[in-house]
Amino acid sequence: MSKAQIVGWSHSQFGKTEFSDTEALMASVVAPALDHAGVGAEDVDGIFVGVLNGGFSKQEFQGALVGMVEGSLAAVPSVRLENACSTGSSAIYTAMDFIESGRGRIALVVGAEKMTAVPTERVSDILLGGSYRKEEADVEGGFAGVFGRIAQNYFQRYGDRSEELAMIAAKNHANGVNNPYAHMRKDFGFDFCNQVSDKNPRVAGPLRRTDCSLVSDGAVALVLADEETAAGLNRAIGFRARANVNDVFALSRRRDVLAFDGPRAAWRKALEQGGVTLDDLSFVETHDCFTIAELIEYEAMGLAPQGEGYKVVREGTTAKGGRLPVNPSGGLKSKGHPIGATGVSMHVMAAMQLMNEAGGIQVPDAKLAGVFNMGGAAVSNFVSILERVK
Repeated sequence: MSKAQIVGWSHSQFGKTEFSDTEALMASVVAPALDHAGVGAEDVDGIFVGVLNGGFSKQEFQGALVGMVEGSLAAVPSVRLENACSTGSSAIYTAMDFIESGRGRIALVVGAEKMTAVPTERVSDILLGGSYRKEEADVEGGFAGVFGRIAQNYFQRYGDRSEELAMIAAKNHANGVNNPYAHMRKDFGFDFCNQVSDKNPRVAGPLRRTDCSLVSDGAVALVLADEETAAGLNRAIGFRARANVNDVFALSRRRDVLAFDGPRAAWRKALEQGGVTLDDLSFVETHDCFTIAELIEYEAMGLAPQGEGYKVVREGTTAKGGRLPVNPSGGLKSKGHPIGATGVSMHVMAAMQLMNEAGGIQVPDAKLAGVFNMGGAAVSNFVSILERVK
């Protein structure tokens, strides 16, 4: 079986953009991604589009939009994926399955979302669709309220870790300053992130505004090819391992909502499959939709025992110059979180690092990358271990 490899990409600016819709966003990245890969539209065998939508736009059937923005792709089979905040990774993995099954040699993956054109209250309700509405629809604060409850429960069990959450926020914002694609390129500092103020109010439970990812527009495209095709192109990023593990949708039915069993299992499977440990990784891009998520993810990936993720923060392990830098891109916290684009962006950020093309966010001598993308409250969990092949 020929493995799928990343051979090119294109990344839009994230933030409140002038693009009117996902079609316009896709148009900004499709042709540049193909050019970057060194392939033509006529070479593409399948198109895999990641868009949440859920009410951000009245336009559905968005897998067909790529054929609208690049007419020569109109006859290429195209499918749209939706898997909450892991929509982008779902599109990538489905495209990889397409190639590795032998059904095609080159696949185009496009992740996009236009979030800023609807009112904030509407955004909150749309994102709550990533929770089990039969039980969680009444959570105050929408989807942020779900993680606010998780944070509150964590604090009750393990102690108030508000300072450590502020340290995570400050770290990611400082990293994002040097990311030209980031929505918020501003170093807020620990003191601002740690204090509740008019500019940093409580959002849900103990979570402040600086503990929550940004509502953003954005699009990212990447090109995948089988090994034989990739060998004749300019670059190739391979997957040493990849794992996808789900957990129970309803939080009430989890063994322990604070254990993040799904992410924990996904990390374990990927590391075992790749024959590596965390010590072998150069950096990790992880899903910091909220700072409490990044804190618990430290524990799920194995950096600390459950309840002791705060030590990772205090010791500087995940800082840019630490033993395992986490979110050198700025993460969702600084870079932004246009839902359908997020998982694709995380893989592209990692690929740029491995090609030594990450500019101001470059981790020196990056050889092996970990990517963790999560859908919902640790429901759909994807872990990729990436390495440069060419």
